[in-house]
This record gives sequence, C-alpha cells and structure tokens, in this order.
Amino acid sequence: MPDQALGIVGLGYVGLPLALAFAEAGNEVVGLDLDAGKLADLAAGRSYIEDVDDAELAAQAERLSATSDYADLEDCAAVIVCVPTPLSSSREPDLSYLRDAAASIAAHLQPGQLIVLESTSYPGTTREELLPALSAGGRTVGEDFYLAFSPERIDPGRSDHTIRTTPKLVGGITPACTEHARDLYARICDTVEVLSSPETAELAKLLENIFRSVNIALVNELAVLADRMHIDIWEVIDAAATKPFGFMRFDPGPGMGGHCLPVDPFYLSWRAREYDFVPEFIELAGKMNQAMPYVCVERIVRALNDAGKSVRGSRIALLGVAYKPGVGDTRESPALKILELLREHGAEIVYHDPHVHELPQFALGGSDLDAALDGADLAVIVTAHPDLDLERVVRDAPLVVDLRGVTRGIDAPSVVRL
Repeated sequence: MPDQALGIVGLGYVGLPLALAFAEAGNEVVGLDLDAGKLADLAAGRSYIEDVDDAELAAQAERLSATSDYADLEDCAAVIVCVPTPLSSSREPDLSYLRDAAASIAAHLQPGQLIVLESTSYPGTTREELLPALSAGGRTVGEDFYLAFSPERIDPGRSDHTIRTTPKLVGGITPACTEHARDLYARICDTVEVLSSPETAELAKLLENIFRSVNIALVNELAVLADRMHIDIWEVIDAAATKPFGFMRFDPGPGMGGHCLPVDPFYLSWRAREYDFVPEFIELAGKMNQAMPYVCVERIVRALNDAGKSVRGSRIALLGVAYKPGVGDTRESPALKILELLREHGAEIVYHDPHVHELPQFALGGSDLDAALDGADLAVIVTAHPDLDLERVVRDAPLVVDLRGVTRGIDAPSVVRL
C-alpha cells in the first residue's frame, strides 16, 4: 500500500483513538465527522473522548486533521469507516449512518483505495451494503478498489489492553482485499488475524459480545432467584470462582449499557430470521438483561418499605449514571431507565457522577457527593467509579442499595445488595 494519508470516517469512541494510533505510528490521518462540535473541539486541540487527552492530540497535531468534506479523502490510500450502527425504535438495525457514509465515499472513491468497515453489524453487511455502493460505475473489487471488514475492539476506559496489543481481525471480499487490510493494520497492531471472509469477521465480533450478554443474563437471573431463596449471590459467585478451570466469572448488575452489548444481539437475531431461525437463547438473554432495571427498582422500593418509607416523596441519590466505571458514556446506560422508573414512582432524584455533568433529557445536573447525599433517604450505587468513596457513602447515607456488589467488604446493616 502506498505511503499516503489514511482516512477515518466517524471520530467517536472508536474512530478518534484509531486515528490517533495511526498518527502516532507516523501516518498522515484525515478524520471526517459531520458533527460540527467535534470538529471545533479538534481544531482547538480539545479532546471529547476520555481515552484521548489533549496532550496526545497536541503531539500529533501536524499529522492529524479533521474535516466534514468527503472530497478530502480522495488523497487517502485507505478509508476506515467507524460510524454508529444503532437500533431503531423498534429494536431493528439502523444502517442509515453506514449507508450515507458508503454513498459519500463511493462518490469520491479513487483507484486502488482500500475501504475497511469497523462498525459492528450483522454478517453480510460489508458485502451487501458497501460492495454495491462502491462497485457502482463498473468498478471491480479486488482490482479497482479493495474492501474488507475489521471489527473494532475498543473498550472505553481500559488501559491494560490497547489497540497495539489487542489482536486485530481482518476479512476481505477477495484475497487481495484481505492482504491490503492486513498490511494496513500491521502498522498499529502487533497481531493481525486473517480470516476467510468479511462474514466470518462480522460474526466473530457478534460472538464476542453475545458471549458476554448471555453470561451476564445467566448471573442476573440467578441473582433474582438467589434473592427469593435468601441466599447471597455474591458469596455464591465468589465460591464458584475458586474453581481454577471450567468457570469464568461474571457478576450481576443493573443491566448492560454502551455501544455494543445492548445492541449487537439484536443485529444477529434480526439477521437470523432471514434464515428461518429464531435464536431463542440469545433473545432470552436480551430479555433478562433489559428487565434488570425493573428488578433493581423493585429492590429499591422494597428497601424503602422495609425502612418504613414510601418511594413517593423520598429523596434518592443515584451514584454513577455512566454505563461503566471510569467513563462518561451514558449510551444505553441502565441508570437512565432506573431514573425514569423512580421518577414515575414519585421519587425525588439527584445524581452524582464525576464523568457526567448533566442529563439534559431529565433536566438534571450532577451534584458533588456531599450534595447528593445531603438529605437523601437512600443512595443507590448504580455505577461504581474508581474514585467513589464507599466508606463515606455507607457512613453518610441512611440506606444504601448496592447494585454492583462493591460494598461486600463493608459490614453495615444499612446496606442492601442486589
């Protein structure tokens, strides 16, 4: 592949760290995004992604540029697509961002360019959505342009596994496409695993996340059962985890959030129906995980009742509203559903999250921990950020519902755990 600039379409949680990784490896990178706010931040040297700090952007300012014009990608040897692939309101795949990007790239496609899709989708997306758009006008894949799928494996907030150290999967439409994609990612990844097709890579990505979804659903269901049986689910999991083989630990919680786990199983379920197959196991896991905010609210209501209080009129402090510790991402966060349900029950809600300063959809601003706990009837640990002072929460709140099991080392009668 010629030593030319690289293009990254979509500068979000996946695209911006990827663009930075290529720039740090010595490549000229043209990032494209249609969000004017992101472009303004990048022009000013400000990062809007917690995994990327301003100093890292400044260090690569000469190699990394940002634009909203697809024509600026014409000089790029490769273009990597990292656009959102969300679900529609009816929980079906929404490929509108991907289709728009494919059409715009096709309008400026240059001879010999490599196009790689990283956005998660169902098996067949690369071949059925991107290939026809890019082949328009008689272009031949593997000769006039190259096309591959390589699933993103970004885990926001994580530092022990990086883009460099995490193996990269690639699967091209043709062997030449695969070879070009392998050479591209070898610049920034220590290990590149070559697969036989884009469909194999697409399904591998879904398997990674569905594996977690199914196992989280299992322990969530067991947590509900253990509660009815008056057995401590956390002690059960700790005990099972002592087995050195044949067991992998998963912990229960208020539900799944983020850009992968709550979405990916539905992509495969939707696709499976085209093959007269209903993935009941996968769908049951999704149903269980979606039900967990309701289970958690029931547990909160019961805790208040046991203390002689009604949820209506009670002041409840939610601690952590991001979907996972250490990040400010609230996409699909179960905290938002819990907040909505508690409000419907008549509770007064305040929240504390050092990574999320406001929730405009609820007309709520975040509070510091002192203000959140002041006058609270109950505190709910929804997402336990690393800097959350658990001893202080248990000391200052008259009642604590711990949905993450993080207070297990604290012996206090005021604590109720999931």
